[in-house]
Amino acid sequence: MAQDCEEQDIVLELRDVTKAYSGIVAVKKANLALRRGAVNVLVGENGAGKSTLMRIIAGVEQPTLGEIWLDGRKVELASPADAVRHGIGIVFQELNLFGNLSVAENIFATREITRGLRGIDHKAQVARANEFLDRLEAGILADTLAEDLPIGQQQLVEIARAVSLDAKILIMDEPTSALSAAEVEVLFRVIRELKAQGVAIVYISHRLEELMTIGDYITVLKDGQITGHARVREVDTGWIVRSMIGSDAKDFAKPVDHALGEVIFRVEDMTLPRAHGGMAVDHVSLAVRKGEILGIYGLMGAGRSELFECIMGRHPHARGRVFIEGEEVKARDTTRRIRHGLALIPEDRQREGLVQSMSIANNLSMASLGKFVKWGFHISPALERSAIGEAIRKLSIKAKNPDLEVTSMSGGNQQKVVIGKALMTGPKVLLMDEPSRGIDVGAKADVFRTMRWLAGQGLAVLFSTSDLEEVMALSERIAVMSNGRLVTILDREEATEERVVAASAEGHKTKRISA
Repeated sequence: MAQDCEEQDIVLELRDVTKAYSGIVAVKKANLALRRGAVNVLVGENGAGKSTLMRIIAGVEQPTLGEIWLDGRKVELASPADAVRHGIGIVFQELNLFGNLSVAENIFATREITRGLRGIDHKAQVARANEFLDRLEAGILADTLAEDLPIGQQQLVEIARAVSLDAKILIMDEPTSALSAAEVEVLFRVIRELKAQGVAIVYISHRLEELMTIGDYITVLKDGQITGHARVREVDTGWIVRSMIGSDAKDFAKPVDHALGEVIFRVEDMTLPRAHGGMAVDHVSLAVRKGEILGIYGLMGAGRSELFECIMGRHPHARGRVFIEGEEVKARDTTRRIRHGLALIPEDRQREGLVQSMSIANNLSMASLGKFVKWGFHISPALERSAIGEAIRKLSIKAKNPDLEVTSMSGGNQQKVVIGKALMTGPKVLLMDEPSRGIDVGAKADVFRTMRWLAGQGLAVLFSTSDLEEVMALSERIAVMSNGRLVTILDREEATEERVVAASAEGHKTKRISA
């Protein structure tokens, strides 16, 4: 009887769905049932086919083979607009906002509120958009330009847009990847409200604790195939990890004992004023030794990303001094700072880390082409290919054909390409801004093992994160920022979760941000 009730609750089914790209099968004979009024969790390693399945449901992609059934009827979702008409909304893992439009215009894009022949009612759109933003406690004004928001708040705009659709199926692909813990709690409250209204939620995340908290049903994918279904209350995180990668080891890269060298990198009195008053980076000074991993922890708006951008010379109006191996780096442009031994892995890989139209191979080597020049002007294809192959092997990048476009890869493997591109420049100091964003547990272990290995080779690694567990597990020391200020630096031995969280909250206030 209970099983019959569950079958009646199914709102959408994928039946034997297969999707192939250029001969590569991304999804193979997938059978998936989504239940209304429930959170349907989807998990799997990067490249397992999760996002492909969701793009099919959202009408972005069409299946090569198989059928889609909605409310007991076979349907064809020929486009995203078609999916929306069928009551399907999606929050994409990669942000899809129009930077030159306001938040309200983004939320109501393609379905604007109009005043008859007088055109779009912008005032009504702003008022309605603010209702959705307030529901998410986003702290954003709807008339703000999207490009003026940090990535975490852009993520909230994406979620507000999806919620505004009044959909009966809402897909959330890594919705919390750029959100603080407090913002995640608000999102979970909204999800529970939507469940109570009968909405079927599809939830994809690599944060296993989140899945256990919010999920009702779980589906596991491996190598493009669905390998298991279960009720969330009947499994644990160990079962999930074993189902995904064949092991229950949660490896955040076991510490490697090596002696730290002398100070190799130092920043003094780095300052970056905000366009509308106050400081994005407020007189920050710190130093890092050879072989050290320094974690920089803070809530959204703490100034972590802005500090890294200042160090890389991306803000001409920033003030402060940067030293590498005791010598001041006078060059203020990014290109010459890279030549001095600095490298940055940005938080937003899509906009800042990759060239979407280029191949995997070209993305990897584009920042280090000078290393492959022979006879003063000719790039050696053999040298370049060898270096690309080495980067792919070291980072365990899933790239069957490096000549395919980088967009053919999963999000986690794209992130590995960004990391590989930075490492191929031969840096002395590596800045990593949220390096695990959008990466599954297996890929995280690869990336973190790489960080430890690089530190063992004498590289200075600074990584910024809002993940407390990561910063505690990986850091030799932890620098805590709040509102642009460096609050404290704690040695690993003296750092506790309570001290780190308390420092990150010092002076932190949630407030609306307007243009």
